Amino acid sequence: MKKIFATLLAATCAISMIGCGGGSSSGTTSTAAEDPSAKSEGVMTYAEYDAAALDTGVTIEAYVQGKQSWWDNKATLYTQDGDGAYFIYEMAMSEDEYKKLTDGTKIKVQGFKSEWSGEIEIVDATYEIEEGNYIAEAKDVTDKLGTDELVKFQNQKVAFKGMTVEQADDSGAAFLYNWDGSGQEGDDLYFNVSLDGKTYSFTVESYLTGADTEVYKAVKELKVGDKVDLEGFLYWYEGPNPHITSVKAA
Repeated sequence: MKKIFATLLAATCAISMIGCGGGSSSGTTSTAAEDPSAKSEGVMTYAEYDAAALDTGVTIEAYVQGKQSWWDNKATLYTQDGDGAYFIYEMAMSEDEYKKLTDGTKIKVQGFKSEWSGEIEIVDATYEIEEGNYIAEAKDVTDKLGTDELVKFQNQKVAFKGMTVEQADDSGAAFLYNWDGSGQEGDDLYFNVSLDGKTYSFTVESYLTGADTEVYKAVKELKVGDKVDLEGFLYWYEGPNPHITSVKAA
């Protein structure tokens, strides 16, 4: 179970899509002049966030890149700016607010920096929407696979190029429902790919990209030996556990 803090962050504004201090719904299109790394007064740069100690309060600005899940009035989001990424875990919001929070939306988040099984995240968070819109391009980290450098890209939108599909278990299947094959349609998909003789396990996380998505269907069509290019979010669980959002023939 995720670590829950006994001391909650004192919210500076009501948790709403309107926000406070003039925050408004984001619908703007990014422009060449917009700097996704720029910060408002009192907001951490990514470097400052990265250097902050665990279990301390943080204030960040970032842009929604993917919505992993919503349940019990809490949302889990992948967000990013021009320098790095922030995984927001179970941030309080209504389902209607969640549906309106589209990819690219700029948000200001206050919460606590936390860690769970290697994954760095922000918990007990509140947010407000700000003006701005930014969609990050996937960063090619193929050459970082199997190195200590890969963790520097944790939670970012990343790409892996020229991977070869390997069998997922001794049966020769190209994918499994759940990590051990115990699942069924609609559950997470696990599949193995290799590069330069080394094999890596990747996941299609069903909360993020469920059975009705193109990537879920694409993984089910994979065959051992296929060459593929992959994109997704570099989630971390006891090591790299990429949540794949795109699979295309290499």
